[in-house]
Amino acid sequence: MIKSAYLHIPFCEHICHYCDFNKVFLQGQPVDEYLQMMKREMVMQLSKYPTAGLDTVFVGGGTPTSLDEKQLAFLCEAINETLPFDPKEAEYTFEANPGDLSREKLKILYDSGVNRLSFGVQSFNDELLKRIGRTHRASEVYETIHLAQEVGFTNISIDLIYGLPGQTMEDFKDTLDKAIALQLPHYSSYSLIVEPKTVFYNQMRRGKLNLPPQELEASMYERLMEEMEKHGLHQYEISNFARAGFESRHNLTYWDNVEYYGIGAGAHGYTGGKRVANHGPVKKYITPLLSNVLPVLEEHPVPLHERMEEEMFLGLRKTQGVSLEIFKNKFFVEMTEIFRKPLEEGSAKGLLKVEGGFVRLTERGKLLGNEVFQTFLGVIDSD
Repeated sequence: MIKSAYLHIPFCEHICHYCDFNKVFLQGQPVDEYLQMMKREMVMQLSKYPTAGLDTVFVGGGTPTSLDEKQLAFLCEAINETLPFDPKEAEYTFEANPGDLSREKLKILYDSGVNRLSFGVQSFNDELLKRIGRTHRASEVYETIHLAQEVGFTNISIDLIYGLPGQTMEDFKDTLDKAIALQLPHYSSYSLIVEPKTVFYNQMRRGKLNLPPQELEASMYERLMEEMEKHGLHQYEISNFARAGFESRHNLTYWDNVEYYGIGAGAHGYTGGKRVANHGPVKKYITPLLSNVLPVLEEHPVPLHERMEEEMFLGLRKTQGVSLEIFKNKFFVEMTEIFRKPLEEGSAKGLLKVEGGFVRLTERGKLLGNEVFQTFLGVIDSD
């Protein structure tokens, strides 16, 4: 039974240098029509893949809060009217940029039952923020979070990025100190990945992107884990830290490898045993919906061997790891039998450990996660 929904708002007032998500400049876009078609897609998806009720709703982007107050109110109303969830019980998240949110917009979200905000902060160094194409400054982080707390939000998360061009360990430590001093219940922190079709990718190809060496990036990650643990923020996934009870239930949907709706332009979903991707360009998304056709660009039925691989490389991102019992209940085969070779090799190299009924990454394994994940691919005979 589907328990989660991701909704994508592709509009931005500014495009960051590292971002490869599906996004477009807000100006001149058919925003109102887009929101109406999103509501139509919600209705159609629920009709095709019914659910008894959702536990998590996540609105991401782009920048959902780049919508004006009227549009934001329409979106929240459409979600509340169409998706079956109880805002008092479900986790209902909106992504936002510091400096984007007025008191009025925050009140619309709060009054609509939104109970979690996720802010893209990235750094507390204004010079670095400018260098990576962010338009907010550190002072706006404090202002926006304070405003959100005044309105009534208590479940607030911020994103940080390390391994940025020209970033030093001292700078990252300063950002960490300032972030932790906010005493928020949840933090996400990711290493910079230079993706194709981004400003940074073009700079890198021209030899103009001064990235920290890999050893420094690894040291930043180790510092991140140490500081979060020291301040009572438990690492429950490779890039995520939370006070007890504030783990992102929505993101755990992905790592637990369960199905979810993906709604909006360029959104990805996992429904009816298929990985589904919607059309990315706004007009290509809207056009089929005008004729009551779902805006699917491609869908991939996930065969059994892929589901088992995904169970491993997604589940190993969690600090808890992958449950031997859940694996057997899902696939009717022992994990230690089907993945004997990568489990033995990973354990021998000190990258994996099996304890308490779970397979999980060791501390060293966390630093080499992608290498470990790849060892589970192509192991099963798919015939």
